[in-house]
Amino acid sequence: MRITTDGIVVRQKNYGEKDRLITLLSREHGMITAFANGARSPRSPLASSTELLTYSNFVLFEYKGRTTVDAASANQVFFGVRQDVELLALGTYLARLCTEVLPEGEQDPQCLRLLLNSLYMLNEKKRTPDFIKPVFELRLLAISGFMPDLVACSGCGCYEHEKMYFLPGEGELRCGDCMTGQEVGALPLAPGVLAAMRYILYSDFEKLFSFTLPPEGLRQLSAVSERFLLAQLERDFPALSFYHSVKAPV
Repeated sequence: MRITTDGIVVRQKNYGEKDRLITLLSREHGMITAFANGARSPRSPLASSTELLTYSNFVLFEYKGRTTVDAASANQVFFGVRQDVELLALGTYLARLCTEVLPEGEQDPQCLRLLLNSLYMLNEKKRTPDFIKPVFELRLLAISGFMPDLVACSGCGCYEHEKMYFLPGEGELRCGDCMTGQEVGALPLAPGVLAAMRYILYSDFEKLFSFTLPPEGLRQLSAVSERFLLAQLERDFPALSFYHSVKAPV
């Protein structure tokens, strides 16, 4: 069976002497794992189009449970991301999250759109890594079935309070009056950070990147979103650790 689809390479592994095993997030077919024969050869027509984080048009051939890349042409290579070690590390982490939450063969156009738009923002330097990372983490979790409840305090239902806390394990808010002191890992939220989290989760996609926070607010937002993600997915990510190791100090 032959398939033609647009997709972005979210995982890449060397296979044999000259081949690659790639995972691509496609528009019509979700996650697909495919062999790109000879792609590691500099003269291969598949060399650039099967690189990590390249958005390409793929012609795939499936036979007896094995999918191979017959042809591919790059649509967008995100040169600006590739040439910056911090941006490349972040892009790799974002791609890895997609492979974690989306099973192979399951379609989710929102996931592809979120990744492509995030990489575009990084590539064009329209938003900083400190901005893109928490936006991506929270929105990806929301569309993948891990939506936190940020509408109101889970205890009394109040929308605003001078002291609000987020419980990453439960994905819930708790106001200062309802805190018992027994909550594990409760994170205090500045009003602007809570407003930003609500915006990320509930806004239309077209407006997702259209808010602002001062640097301190972005730092708190990033810490909260990361704690929530790790609590919900219940695992660590080497790509995240590497990103932190190369991240420029703020």
